[in-house]
Amino acid sequence: MRALPSHRPWRWRFRLLLAALLTLLLVLAALRPLSVPDEARYSDISRWMLVSGDWLVPRLNGLPFLHKPPLTHWEQAASMALFGVTPWAARIPQILLALLLVGGLYGAARRLAGVALARRAALMLALSASVLVGGQFANHDIGVAAWIASAIWCFALAFAHGERPHAGWALAGFGACALGLLTKGLIGLALPGLVLALWLTWTHQWRKAWRLPWVSGVALFALIAVPWFVLVARRYPGLWSYLFGEQQFTRYVGGGFNNEQPWWFYLAAVVLLLLPWSLFALLEAFVQARSRRAPLVQDGTRWVSLCWIWLGAIVLFFSIPRSKLIGYILPALPPMALLAALGWQRTVGARPHASRWFAALALLPLALALRFTLSFPGMQRAKLAEGVAAELACRARPGDTILVIGGYPMDLPFVARTQTPLVVVQDWPQLRISEGDTWRRELLDAGGFEPELADRILRPPAVLQEAAREPGHWLLAPSHAASDQAIPPPGWRQVFEGPAWRLYQSSATQSPVAPGHEGLPGCQRHAPD
Repeated sequence: MRALPSHRPWRWRFRLLLAALLTLLLVLAALRPLSVPDEARYSDISRWMLVSGDWLVPRLNGLPFLHKPPLTHWEQAASMALFGVTPWAARIPQILLALLLVGGLYGAARRLAGVALARRAALMLALSASVLVGGQFANHDIGVAAWIASAIWCFALAFAHGERPHAGWALAGFGACALGLLTKGLIGLALPGLVLALWLTWTHQWRKAWRLPWVSGVALFALIAVPWFVLVARRYPGLWSYLFGEQQFTRYVGGGFNNEQPWWFYLAAVVLLLLPWSLFALLEAFVQARSRRAPLVQDGTRWVSLCWIWLGAIVLFFSIPRSKLIGYILPALPPMALLAALGWQRTVGARPHASRWFAALALLPLALALRFTLSFPGMQRAKLAEGVAAELACRARPGDTILVIGGYPMDLPFVARTQTPLVVVQDWPQLRISEGDTWRRELLDAGGFEPELADRILRPPAVLQEAAREPGHWLLAPSHAASDQAIPPPGWRQVFEGPAWRLYQSSATQSPVAPGHEGLPGCQRHAPD
Protein backbone atom coordinates (compact mmCIF):
# COMPACT_ATOMS: atom_id res chain seq x y z
CA MET A 1 0.00 0.00 0.00
CA ARG A 2 1.12 3.55 -0.69
CA ALA A 3 1.89 5.45 2.50
CA LEU A 4 -0.25 8.46 3.19
CA PRO A 5 1.61 11.80 3.24
CA SER A 6 2.55 13.01 6.67
CA HIS A 7 1.42 16.45 7.75
CA ARG A 8 3.74 16.58 10.72
CA PRO A 9 6.18 19.06 9.07
CA TRP A 10 3.31 21.49 8.51
CA ARG A 11 2.11 21.04 12.07
CA TRP A 12 5.50 22.24 13.26
CA ARG A 13 5.40 25.11 10.78
CA PHE A 14 1.95 26.05 12.05
CA ARG A 15 3.21 26.08 15.62
CA LEU A 16 6.02 28.36 14.48
CA LEU A 17 3.38 30.56 12.82
CA LEU A 18 1.47 30.83 16.09
CA ALA A 19 4.70 31.62 17.93
CA ALA A 20 5.55 34.33 15.37
CA LEU A 21 2.03 35.75 15.61
CA LEU A 22 2.25 35.76 19.41
CA THR A 23 5.59 37.58 19.27
CA LEU A 24 4.30 40.14 16.78
CA LEU A 25 1.16 40.87 18.80
CA LEU A 26 3.15 41.18 22.02
CA VAL A 27 5.47 43.69 20.36
CA LEU A 28 2.62 45.70 18.85
CA ALA A 29 0.77 45.70 22.18
CA ALA A 30 3.78 47.24 23.90
CA LEU A 31 4.12 50.14 21.46
CA ARG A 32 1.03 52.20 22.26
CA PRO A 33 -0.82 53.60 25.28
CA LEU A 34 -4.34 52.62 26.23
CA SER A 35 -7.00 54.03 23.95
CA VAL A 36 -9.84 56.00 25.49
CA PRO A 37 -12.48 55.35 26.44
CA ASP A 38 -12.82 51.56 25.96
CA GLU A 39 -9.35 50.13 26.63
CA ALA A 40 -8.79 52.50 29.54
CA ARG A 41 -12.19 51.75 31.07
CA TYR A 42 -11.96 47.97 30.89
CA SER A 43 -8.31 47.82 31.94
CA ASP A 44 -8.94 49.96 34.99
CA ILE A 45 -11.95 47.87 35.98
CA SER A 46 -9.60 44.88 35.95
CA ARG A 47 -6.90 46.79 37.87
CA TRP A 48 -9.48 47.71 40.48
CA MET A 49 -9.99 44.02 41.22
CA LEU A 50 -6.37 43.95 42.37
CA VAL A 51 -6.68 47.19 44.36
CA SER A 52 -9.93 46.27 46.10
CA GLY A 53 -9.44 42.52 46.40
CA ASP A 54 -13.04 42.09 45.17
CA TRP A 55 -12.90 39.64 42.25
CA LEU A 56 -16.63 39.02 42.25
CA VAL A 57 -17.94 42.45 41.21
CA PRO A 58 -16.33 44.45 38.38
CA ARG A 59 -16.08 48.09 39.46
CA LEU A 60 -15.67 51.34 37.53
CA ASN A 61 -14.22 54.05 39.75
CA GLY A 62 -15.16 51.93 42.76
CA LEU A 63 -18.81 51.47 41.72
CA PRO A 64 -20.33 48.18 40.47
CA PHE A 65 -20.00 48.06 36.67
CA LEU A 66 -22.41 45.35 35.59
CA HIS A 67 -22.78 46.07 31.87
CA LYS A 68 -21.00 42.79 31.12
CA PRO A 69 -20.02 39.59 32.94
CA PRO A 70 -16.55 39.39 34.50
CA LEU A 71 -14.45 36.85 32.55
CA THR A 72 -12.45 39.47 30.62
CA HIS A 73 -11.69 41.33 33.84
CA TRP A 74 -10.64 38.14 35.62
CA GLU A 75 -8.24 37.41 32.75
CA GLN A 76 -6.80 40.92 32.71
CA ALA A 77 -6.49 41.14 36.49
CA ALA A 78 -4.67 37.80 36.60
CA SER A 79 -2.32 38.96 33.85
CA MET A 80 -1.57 42.21 35.68
CA ALA A 81 -1.00 40.31 38.91
CA LEU A 82 1.69 38.31 37.08
CA PHE A 83 3.25 40.94 34.81
CA GLY A 84 2.49 44.25 36.47
CA VAL A 85 -0.08 46.98 35.92
CA THR A 86 0.77 48.06 32.37
CA PRO A 87 -1.20 48.36 29.12
CA TRP A 88 0.90 45.49 27.75
CA ALA A 89 -0.12 43.17 30.59
CA ALA A 90 -3.77 44.16 30.20
CA ARG A 91 -3.64 43.10 26.53
CA ILE A 92 -2.03 39.68 27.01
CA PRO A 93 -5.34 37.79 27.53
CA GLN A 94 -6.75 39.24 24.30
CA ILE A 95 -3.60 38.21 22.44
CA LEU A 96 -3.95 34.63 23.69
CA LEU A 97 -7.62 34.61 22.69
CA ALA A 98 -6.65 35.85 19.22
CA LEU A 99 -4.36 32.82 18.98
CA LEU A 100 -7.32 30.64 19.98
CA LEU A 101 -9.36 32.22 17.18
CA VAL A 102 -6.67 31.40 14.61
CA GLY A 103 -5.78 28.00 16.05
CA GLY A 104 -9.41 26.98 16.33
CA LEU A 105 -9.99 27.83 12.68
CA TYR A 106 -7.00 25.73 11.63
CA GLY A 107 -7.88 22.77 13.85
CA ALA A 108 -11.50 22.61 12.72
CA ALA A 109 -10.85 23.32 9.04
CA ARG A 110 -8.12 20.66 8.93
CA ARG A 111 -10.71 18.05 9.89
CA LEU A 112 -13.57 19.44 7.82
CA ALA A 113 -11.90 20.80 4.66
CA GLY A 114 -8.37 19.42 4.55
CA VAL A 115 -4.91 20.63 5.54
CA ALA A 116 -4.27 22.85 2.52
CA LEU A 117 -7.41 24.95 2.98
CA ALA A 118 -6.96 25.00 6.75
CA ARG A 119 -3.47 26.42 6.66
CA ARG A 120 -4.37 28.99 4.01
CA ALA A 121 -7.42 30.13 5.99
CA ALA A 122 -5.43 30.36 9.23
CA LEU A 123 -2.76 32.44 7.53
CA MET A 124 -5.38 34.76 6.05
CA LEU A 125 -7.07 35.30 9.40
CA ALA A 126 -3.76 35.78 11.21
CA LEU A 127 -2.56 38.26 8.58
CA SER A 128 -5.58 40.55 8.76
CA ALA A 129 -6.55 43.67 10.68
CA SER A 130 -9.10 41.64 12.66
CA VAL A 131 -6.24 39.82 14.45
CA LEU A 132 -3.25 42.15 14.03
CA VAL A 133 -5.20 45.10 15.47
CA GLY A 134 -8.28 43.61 17.13
CA GLY A 135 -6.20 40.84 18.67
CA GLN A 136 -4.22 43.25 20.82
CA PHE A 137 -7.08 45.52 21.86
CA ALA A 138 -8.02 45.34 25.54
CA ASN A 139 -11.78 44.86 25.46
CA HIS A 140 -14.31 42.01 25.27
CA ASP A 141 -14.62 41.66 21.48
CA ILE A 142 -11.82 39.27 20.51
CA GLY A 143 -12.61 37.11 23.54
CA VAL A 144 -16.28 36.61 22.78
CA ALA A 145 -15.41 36.07 19.10
CA ALA A 146 -12.97 33.31 20.08
CA TRP A 147 -15.51 31.54 22.31
CA ILE A 148 -18.36 31.86 19.78
CA ALA A 149 -16.14 30.49 17.02
CA SER A 150 -14.86 27.70 19.27
CA ALA A 151 -18.42 26.69 20.17
CA ILE A 152 -19.54 26.55 16.53
CA TRP A 153 -16.46 24.60 15.40
CA CYS A 154 -16.81 22.11 18.28
CA PHE A 155 -20.45 21.36 17.55
CA ALA A 156 -19.72 21.17 13.81
CA LEU A 157 -17.02 18.58 14.47
CA ALA A 158 -19.40 16.70 16.75
CA PHE A 159 -22.03 16.52 14.02
CA ALA A 160 -19.44 15.52 11.39
CA HIS A 161 -18.63 12.40 13.41
CA GLY A 162 -21.58 10.42 12.09
CA GLU A 163 -25.20 9.79 12.93
CA ARG A 164 -24.39 9.99 16.64
CA PRO A 165 -22.53 13.24 17.48
CA HIS A 166 -19.15 12.98 19.12
CA ALA A 167 -19.74 13.53 22.84
CA GLY A 168 -16.31 15.03 23.55
CA TRP A 169 -16.58 17.73 20.89
CA ALA A 170 -20.15 18.48 21.94
CA LEU A 171 -19.13 18.92 25.59
CA ALA A 172 -16.34 21.25 24.47
CA GLY A 173 -18.98 23.24 22.59
CA PHE A 174 -21.16 23.55 25.69
CA GLY A 175 -18.11 24.73 27.65
CA ALA A 176 -17.22 27.33 25.00
CA CYS A 177 -20.80 28.68 25.10
CA ALA A 178 -20.52 29.05 28.87
CA LEU A 179 -17.26 30.98 28.55
CA GLY A 180 -18.80 33.17 25.85
CA LEU A 181 -21.72 33.93 28.17
CA LEU A 182 -19.28 34.85 30.95
CA THR A 183 -17.39 37.10 28.55
CA LYS A 184 -20.14 39.22 27.02
CA GLY A 185 -23.53 37.91 27.99
CA LEU A 186 -26.26 36.28 25.95
CA ILE A 187 -24.58 36.53 22.54
CA GLY A 188 -22.05 33.95 23.73
CA LEU A 189 -24.91 31.45 23.74
CA ALA A 190 -27.39 32.95 21.27
CA LEU A 191 -25.08 33.31 18.27
CA PRO A 192 -23.72 29.75 18.26
CA GLY A 193 -27.31 28.55 18.76
CA LEU A 194 -28.59 30.67 15.88
CA VAL A 195 -25.86 29.61 13.45
CA LEU A 196 -26.11 25.92 14.31
CA ALA A 197 -29.93 25.88 14.20
CA LEU A 198 -29.95 27.42 10.71
CA TRP A 199 -27.22 25.05 9.52
CA LEU A 200 -28.88 21.93 10.91
CA THR A 201 -32.14 22.96 9.26
CA TRP A 202 -30.50 23.68 5.89
CA THR A 203 -28.55 20.40 5.87
CA HIS A 204 -31.37 18.25 7.32
CA GLN A 205 -29.38 17.12 10.36
CA TRP A 206 -31.88 17.90 13.09
CA ARG A 207 -32.19 14.26 14.12
CA LYS A 208 -28.53 14.40 15.21
CA ALA A 209 -29.25 17.30 17.53
CA TRP A 210 -31.49 15.14 19.70
CA ARG A 211 -28.55 12.78 20.24
CA LEU A 212 -26.28 15.38 21.77
CA PRO A 213 -25.23 14.75 25.39
CA TRP A 214 -27.75 17.26 26.64
CA VAL A 215 -27.76 16.29 30.32
CA SER A 216 -23.98 16.37 30.80
CA GLY A 217 -23.62 19.31 28.40
CA VAL A 218 -26.15 21.50 30.19
CA ALA A 219 -24.66 20.48 33.53
CA LEU A 220 -21.18 21.52 32.35
CA PHE A 221 -22.57 24.78 30.98
CA ALA A 222 -24.33 25.54 34.27
CA LEU A 223 -21.30 24.64 36.35
CA ILE A 224 -19.15 27.14 34.45
CA ALA A 225 -21.58 29.97 33.75
CA VAL A 226 -24.26 30.06 36.44
CA PRO A 227 -22.43 30.59 39.78
CA TRP A 228 -21.32 34.17 39.11
CA PHE A 229 -24.80 35.29 38.06
CA VAL A 230 -26.37 33.70 41.14
CA LEU A 231 -23.82 35.11 43.59
CA VAL A 232 -23.98 38.66 42.23
CA ALA A 233 -27.78 38.58 41.92
CA ARG A 234 -27.97 37.72 45.62
CA ARG A 235 -25.99 40.87 46.38
CA TYR A 236 -27.76 43.04 43.78
CA PRO A 237 -31.31 41.75 43.14
CA GLY A 238 -31.73 43.87 40.02
CA LEU A 239 -28.73 42.36 38.22
CA TRP A 240 -30.53 40.12 35.74
CA SER A 241 -33.04 42.71 34.56
CA TYR A 242 -30.26 45.29 34.22
CA LEU A 243 -27.68 43.09 32.48
CA PHE A 244 -29.91 40.96 30.28
CA GLY A 245 -32.84 43.34 29.95
CA GLU A 246 -31.52 46.88 29.73
CA GLN A 247 -27.91 46.40 28.65
CA GLN A 248 -28.53 43.64 26.10
CA PHE A 249 -32.15 43.30 24.97
CA THR A 250 -33.03 47.01 25.13
CA ARG A 251 -29.77 48.01 23.47
CA TYR A 252 -30.45 45.50 20.72
CA VAL A 253 -34.02 46.52 19.89
CA GLY A 254 -34.05 50.15 21.04
CA GLY A 255 -32.63 53.47 19.90
CA GLY A 256 -30.96 56.42 21.56
CA PHE A 257 -27.60 54.73 22.06
CA ASN A 258 -24.19 55.83 20.79
CA ASN A 259 -22.49 54.86 17.51
CA GLU A 260 -25.54 54.71 15.28
CA GLN A 261 -24.53 53.47 11.84
CA PRO A 262 -26.34 52.60 8.57
CA TRP A 263 -27.60 49.06 7.90
CA TRP A 264 -24.70 48.23 5.55
CA PHE A 265 -22.01 49.08 8.14
CA TYR A 266 -21.09 45.47 8.92
CA LEU A 267 -21.12 44.42 5.27
CA ALA A 268 -18.31 46.91 4.74
CA ALA A 269 -16.67 46.01 8.06
CA VAL A 270 -16.16 42.31 7.27
CA VAL A 271 -14.57 43.23 3.95
CA LEU A 272 -12.25 45.82 5.50
CA LEU A 273 -11.25 43.71 8.50
CA LEU A 274 -10.16 40.80 6.29
CA LEU A 275 -8.55 42.76 3.46
CA PRO A 276 -7.06 41.79 1.08
CA TRP A 277 -8.27 38.21 1.59
CA SER A 278 -11.96 39.14 1.76
CA LEU A 279 -11.83 39.86 -1.97
CA PHE A 280 -11.34 36.15 -2.60
CA ALA A 281 -14.36 35.33 -0.44
CA LEU A 282 -16.42 37.74 -2.53
CA LEU A 283 -15.05 36.10 -5.68
CA GLU A 284 -16.02 32.68 -4.34
CA ALA A 285 -19.54 33.94 -3.67
CA PHE A 286 -19.76 35.25 -7.23
CA VAL A 287 -18.51 31.98 -8.72
CA GLN A 288 -20.95 29.86 -6.72
CA ALA A 289 -23.87 32.15 -7.52
CA ARG A 290 -23.06 32.23 -11.23
CA SER A 291 -22.67 28.47 -11.54
CA ARG A 292 -25.83 27.91 -9.50
CA ARG A 293 -23.95 25.25 -7.56
CA ALA A 294 -24.89 24.72 -3.96
CA PRO A 295 -22.47 22.23 -2.37
CA LEU A 296 -24.31 22.72 0.88
CA VAL A 297 -25.88 19.48 1.94
CA GLN A 298 -23.53 16.69 0.81
CA ASP A 299 -21.48 15.15 3.61
CA GLY A 300 -18.15 16.28 2.19
CA THR A 301 -19.14 19.91 1.65
CA ARG A 302 -21.45 20.71 4.53
CA TRP A 303 -18.72 22.94 5.95
CA VAL A 304 -19.23 25.30 3.00
CA SER A 305 -22.86 25.82 3.94
CA LEU A 306 -21.83 26.25 7.57
CA CYS A 307 -19.45 29.06 6.61
CA TRP A 308 -21.99 30.93 4.50
CA ILE A 309 -24.75 30.55 7.09
CA TRP A 310 -22.36 31.53 9.89
CA LEU A 311 -21.19 34.63 8.04
CA GLY A 312 -24.65 35.70 6.93
CA ALA A 313 -26.40 35.07 10.25
CA ILE A 314 -23.92 37.08 12.31
CA VAL A 315 -23.77 39.99 9.87
CA LEU A 316 -27.58 40.12 9.79
CA PHE A 317 -27.86 39.76 13.57
CA PHE A 318 -25.61 42.73 14.28
CA SER A 319 -26.98 44.84 11.42
CA ILE A 320 -30.45 45.04 13.01
CA PRO A 321 -29.59 47.37 15.95
CA ARG A 322 -28.94 51.02 15.21
CA SER A 323 -25.91 51.10 17.50
CA LYS A 324 -22.91 49.43 15.85
CA LEU A 325 -19.26 49.01 16.83
CA ILE A 326 -16.77 47.45 14.44
CA GLY A 327 -15.45 44.95 16.98
CA TYR A 328 -18.85 43.28 17.30
CA ILE A 329 -18.45 41.63 13.89
CA LEU A 330 -15.25 39.73 14.74
CA PRO A 331 -17.12 36.39 15.22
CA ALA A 332 -17.92 36.45 11.48
CA LEU A 333 -14.28 36.52 10.37
CA PRO A 334 -13.23 32.82 10.81
CA PRO A 335 -15.80 31.45 8.31
CA MET A 336 -15.04 34.28 5.90
CA ALA A 337 -11.33 33.42 6.08
CA LEU A 338 -12.12 29.80 5.19
CA LEU A 339 -14.27 30.92 2.26
CA ALA A 340 -11.48 33.26 1.18
CA ALA A 341 -9.06 30.31 1.23
CA LEU A 342 -11.49 28.37 -0.97
CA GLY A 343 -11.68 31.31 -3.38
CA TRP A 344 -7.89 31.59 -3.45
CA GLN A 345 -7.53 27.88 -4.20
CA ARG A 346 -10.07 28.10 -7.02
CA THR A 347 -8.62 31.18 -8.72
CA VAL A 348 -4.95 31.58 -7.81
CA GLY A 349 -3.72 28.50 -5.97
CA ALA A 350 -2.69 26.48 -9.04
CA ARG A 351 -0.95 29.34 -10.83
CA PRO A 352 2.82 29.79 -10.95
CA HIS A 353 4.30 31.95 -8.17
CA ALA A 354 1.05 31.81 -6.15
CA SER A 355 3.05 31.70 -2.92
CA ARG A 356 4.93 34.84 -3.89
CA TRP A 357 1.67 36.63 -4.60
CA PHE A 358 0.36 35.53 -1.23
CA ALA A 359 3.44 36.86 0.54
CA ALA A 360 3.17 40.16 -1.30
CA LEU A 361 -0.49 40.57 -0.37
CA ALA A 362 0.29 39.72 3.26
CA LEU A 363 2.52 42.79 3.47
CA LEU A 364 -0.55 45.06 3.22
CA PRO A 365 -2.24 44.15 6.53
CA LEU A 366 1.17 43.90 8.24
CA ALA A 367 2.08 47.41 7.11
CA LEU A 368 -1.32 48.81 8.07
CA ALA A 369 -1.15 47.26 11.55
CA LEU A 370 2.33 48.66 12.13
CA ARG A 371 1.31 52.09 10.82
CA PHE A 372 -1.76 52.17 13.06
CA THR A 373 0.22 51.15 16.13
CA LEU A 374 3.01 53.69 15.60
CA SER A 375 0.67 56.56 14.74
CA PHE A 376 -1.80 55.80 17.53
CA PRO A 377 -0.15 57.94 20.26
CA GLY A 378 -0.31 60.99 18.01
CA MET A 379 -3.92 60.27 17.06
CA GLN A 380 -4.97 60.03 20.72
CA ARG A 381 -2.68 62.68 22.20
CA ALA A 382 -5.43 65.25 22.68
CA LYS A 383 -7.53 62.73 24.64
CA LEU A 384 -4.95 61.02 26.85
CA ALA A 385 -4.16 61.95 30.45
CA GLU A 386 -0.70 60.33 30.52
CA GLY A 387 1.27 63.49 31.38
CA VAL A 388 -1.04 64.75 34.09
CA ALA A 389 -1.41 61.23 35.47
CA ALA A 390 2.36 60.89 35.85
CA GLU A 391 2.55 64.29 37.57
CA LEU A 392 -0.33 63.51 39.91
CA ALA A 393 1.14 60.11 40.80
CA CYS A 394 4.34 61.74 42.03
CA ARG A 395 2.69 64.67 43.82
CA ALA A 396 -0.26 62.96 45.54
CA ARG A 397 -0.18 60.53 48.45
CA PRO A 398 -2.10 57.22 48.40
CA GLY A 399 -4.82 58.56 50.73
CA ASP A 400 -5.30 61.95 49.03
CA THR A 401 -8.64 62.92 47.50
CA ILE A 402 -8.73 63.47 43.73
CA LEU A 403 -11.68 65.36 42.29
CA VAL A 404 -12.56 65.81 38.62
CA ILE A 405 -14.86 68.27 36.85
CA GLY A 406 -15.90 68.72 33.23
CA GLY A 407 -15.41 65.07 32.23
CA TYR A 408 -13.78 61.84 33.32
CA PRO A 409 -10.18 60.89 32.40
CA MET A 410 -10.65 57.19 31.77
CA ASP A 411 -6.94 56.42 31.49
CA LEU A 412 -5.74 58.48 34.47
CA PRO A 413 -6.61 56.04 37.29
CA PHE A 414 -4.81 53.25 35.43
CA VAL A 415 -1.69 55.27 34.59
CA ALA A 416 -1.43 56.92 38.02
CA ARG A 417 -2.56 53.69 39.72
CA THR A 418 -4.84 55.54 42.10
CA GLN A 419 -5.80 53.68 45.26
CA THR A 420 -9.15 55.39 45.91
CA PRO A 421 -12.01 56.33 43.56
CA LEU A 422 -12.02 59.75 41.93
CA VAL A 423 -14.67 62.13 43.26
CA VAL A 424 -16.60 63.07 40.12
CA VAL A 425 -18.25 66.50 40.37
CA GLN A 426 -21.36 67.08 38.25
CA ASP A 427 -24.94 68.24 38.61
CA TRP A 428 -26.00 64.63 39.17
CA PRO A 429 -29.71 65.18 40.00
CA GLN A 430 -30.21 66.91 36.66
CA LEU A 431 -28.10 64.38 34.77
CA ARG A 432 -30.12 61.52 36.21
CA ILE A 433 -33.12 62.92 34.34
CA SER A 434 -31.52 64.06 31.09
CA GLU A 435 -28.31 62.10 30.45
CA GLY A 436 -28.19 59.66 27.55
CA ASP A 437 -25.72 56.90 26.65
CA THR A 438 -22.52 58.45 28.08
CA TRP A 439 -19.89 57.81 30.74
CA ARG A 440 -22.05 59.83 33.13
CA ARG A 441 -24.92 57.41 32.63
CA GLU A 442 -22.52 54.53 33.26
CA LEU A 443 -21.56 56.01 36.63
CA LEU A 444 -25.17 56.79 37.51
CA ASP A 445 -26.23 53.23 36.71
CA ALA A 446 -23.29 51.84 38.68
CA GLY A 447 -24.16 54.05 41.62
CA GLY A 448 -27.70 52.68 41.64
CA PHE A 449 -26.37 49.35 42.91
CA GLU A 450 -24.57 50.94 45.89
CA PRO A 451 -26.26 54.32 46.58
CA GLU A 452 -24.38 55.10 49.79
CA LEU A 453 -21.02 54.68 48.11
CA ALA A 454 -22.24 56.66 45.11
CA ASP A 455 -23.15 59.57 47.38
CA ARG A 456 -19.49 59.81 48.41
CA ILE A 457 -18.13 59.50 44.87
CA LEU A 458 -20.66 61.39 42.73
CA ARG A 459 -20.74 64.87 44.27
CA PRO A 460 -22.41 68.21 43.40
CA PRO A 461 -20.38 71.31 42.38
CA ALA A 462 -20.78 72.84 45.86
CA VAL A 463 -18.13 70.43 47.19
CA LEU A 464 -15.36 72.24 45.30
CA GLN A 465 -15.19 75.31 47.52
CA GLU A 466 -14.91 73.28 50.73
CA ALA A 467 -12.33 70.91 49.21
CA ALA A 468 -10.18 73.87 48.09
CA ARG A 469 -9.51 74.68 51.77
CA GLU A 470 -8.52 71.15 52.81
CA PRO A 471 -5.04 69.61 52.50
CA GLY A 472 -4.44 66.53 50.40
CA HIS A 473 -7.00 67.49 47.75
CA TRP A 474 -6.35 67.57 43.99
CA LEU A 475 -8.56 68.63 41.11
CA LEU A 476 -8.56 67.65 37.44
CA ALA A 477 -10.24 69.80 34.80
CA PRO A 478 -10.17 69.73 30.99
CA SER A 479 -7.43 71.82 29.40
CA HIS A 480 -9.99 73.25 26.99
CA ALA A 481 -13.03 73.87 29.18
CA ALA A 482 -16.27 74.03 27.24
CA SER A 483 -18.38 75.56 30.00
CA ASP A 484 -18.16 77.43 33.29
CA GLN A 485 -18.89 74.17 35.11
CA ALA A 486 -15.43 72.91 34.05
CA ILE A 487 -13.56 75.92 35.51
CA PRO A 488 -12.37 75.56 39.13
CA PRO A 489 -13.63 78.11 41.68
CA PRO A 490 -11.16 80.29 43.64
CA GLY A 491 -8.87 78.46 46.04
CA TRP A 492 -7.42 75.97 43.53
CA ARG A 493 -3.84 76.48 42.29
CA GLN A 494 -2.82 75.08 38.89
CA VAL A 495 0.37 73.00 39.05
CA PHE A 496 0.44 71.22 35.69
CA GLU A 497 -1.17 71.32 32.26
CA GLY A 498 -1.23 68.56 29.67
CA PRO A 499 -2.82 68.34 26.22
CA ALA A 500 -6.15 67.12 27.63
CA TRP A 501 -6.20 67.85 31.38
CA ARG A 502 -5.01 70.41 33.94
CA LEU A 503 -3.99 69.52 37.48
CA TYR A 504 -4.83 71.77 40.44
CA GLN A 505 -4.05 71.46 44.13
CA SER A 506 -5.99 72.91 47.01
CA SER A 507 -4.60 76.01 48.69
CA ALA A 508 -3.93 73.99 51.86
CA THR A 509 -1.92 71.26 50.09
CA GLN A 510 1.84 71.35 50.58
CA SER A 511 3.84 72.61 47.59
CA PRO A 512 6.42 71.79 46.37
CA VAL A 513 6.58 68.06 47.06
CA ALA A 514 8.58 67.30 50.20
CA PRO A 515 11.72 65.13 49.96
CA GLY A 516 11.03 61.46 50.59
CA HIS A 517 7.37 61.96 49.70
CA GLU A 518 5.45 58.71 49.10
CA GLY A 519 3.61 59.00 45.81
CA LEU A 520 1.09 56.78 44.10
CA PRO A 521 2.27 53.46 42.60
CA GLY A 522 2.21 55.06 39.13
CA CYS A 523 5.02 57.51 39.98
CA GLN A 524 8.02 56.75 37.77
CA ARG A 525 10.46 59.37 39.06
CA HIS A 526 13.69 58.20 40.61
CA ALA A 527 13.88 58.66 44.35
CA PRO A 528 16.34 61.36 45.41
CA ASP A 529 19.81 60.21 46.43
